Amino acid sequence: MKIINNWKLVVLACIIFGLAPFYKEPHVWGKLKWILGGANGMKLIDWFDFLMHGTPFVLLIRIVIIKITQFTKN
Repeated sequence: MKIINNWKLVVLACIIFGLAPFYKEPHVWGKLKWILGGANGMKLIDWFDFLMHGTPFVLLIRIVIIKITQFTKN
């Protein structure tokens, strides 16, 4: 599980997978706006797409929380 704890790899995944496609607006941003707007008309493939593009950001938030808790314990 060292891969999901490697912050450099997670940041790279956020840039490549999380922000793809780079033109117009990233999928994750469009899907997030769609969900916050009520998710009307979203199909299973749209939820899967949001999950796939959003996972790197969840991992990054997880790493940040771990680092903050380690810093505050010391």
